[in-house]
Amino acid sequence: MDDRHSQDPPMSRSGLIIALYSALALIAILLSAGRDDVDIYRIEGTSTAGRLALSPLLGLLVAALVIIGSRLMVRRWAWGRRLHQDFRHLLGPLSNREILILAVASAVGEELLFRGALQPWIGLWPQALVFALLHVGPGARFLPWTASALVMGVAFGYMFVWTGDLGGPIVAHFTINYVNLRFIARTDFAPARRSTTPPLVPMRAQVATPPEGTAAPTSPDETDPQAA
Repeated sequence: MDDRHSQDPPMSRSGLIIALYSALALIAILLSAGRDDVDIYRIEGTSTAGRLALSPLLGLLVAALVIIGSRLMVRRWAWGRRLHQDFRHLLGPLSNREILILAVASAVGEELLFRGALQPWIGLWPQALVFALLHVGPGARFLPWTASALVMGVAFGYMFVWTGDLGGPIVAHFTINYVNLRFIARTDFAPARRSTTPPLVPMRAQVATPPEGTAAPTSPDETDPQAA
C-alpha cells in the first residue's frame, strides 16, 4: 500500500489549540499534585461560598475595563492600530468556532497553570513574569502585548488571592480573549487602496473634435444674418 495514502490527515488548528492547552492543564494538575495540593481551583482557608459567587462577577468587571482600554488604544494611537493589524496577519482568518475554542482553552489551561499551580509555589510576581514571557511575539512590535500580559498576570494573581478561587481569573481571561479575538478577526484598520483609474470626464465637458479638413459647426447667428 502506498504510504501517502496510509498517513493520517494533519491535525486542524482547533485540534492543535486543544492539545496545547490540555497539555498545560495536565502539567498544572501534576505540579499541584506533586505539592500535595489536591484542590488546584481554590485556596484553602480563603475561598468561601460568597466569594465563589462573587468571583465570576469580578472577572466580568475586570474584563470590561480591559476591553474598553484596548478599544481606546486602537482608536486613539497609531501603534495600537499597527499592533491590531499585526495580529490579524499573524492569526490569519479565524472562524467563530476557532475563536471560541481558543478563548476557552487558553483561559482554562493558562489559569490552571500560572495562577492555580505556579503562584502558590513560586509566588505572584514570578508567575506573572513567566506568564508574560509566554506572550512574547515575533518581533519588538509585539512588546506592548507582552507588557499587557505581565499586567494581566499580576491582576489575575491578586484576584485569585482575594477571592480564593480561579473563577474570576478564568472568566476575565476568557471574556477578554473572546471579545478581542472577534474584534481582531472582524475589524480591518488597513488604509483603503486608492483607485488608479482616471476619473471619467463629465459629458458636458466633452467637446467633439471635427474631422480634419472640416469646419466646426457654427451657431445660426454666424451663418444666417437674417435669423431672428
